[in-house]
Amino acid sequence: MSRLAEITDQGFQEATAQGWVLVDFWAPWCGPCKALTPTLEAAAEELGDKVQIVKMDIDANPDTATGLGIMSIPALVLFKDGKVTARTGHPGNLAGLKTFLGPALA
Repeated sequence: MSRLAEITDQGFQEATAQGWVLVDFWAPWCGPCKALTPTLEAAAEELGDKVQIVKMDIDANPDTATGLGIMSIPALVLFKDGKVTARTGHPGNLAGLKTFLGPALA
């Protein structure tokens, strides 16, 4: 089980409203999603003062994923003060994730 906070459709706006927030859209049946979790946990531990990393199960919370046009998972969406700034799929490793998070780490 992940140590990252889980957010829901109901709490999404509040969770992404302030600062840099990376949302991992995933599902329990998704193997690549599960493989990505340790990388996200390592990033949260290392970068937690610059970017908050949270997870959203798209099966349990389909409204937000649908509204954002999430078509495949894993999907990482970076928000700054409630606005989408970047999107990607699986970044490969921690270095790839840090490259994707570049604006949030500057």
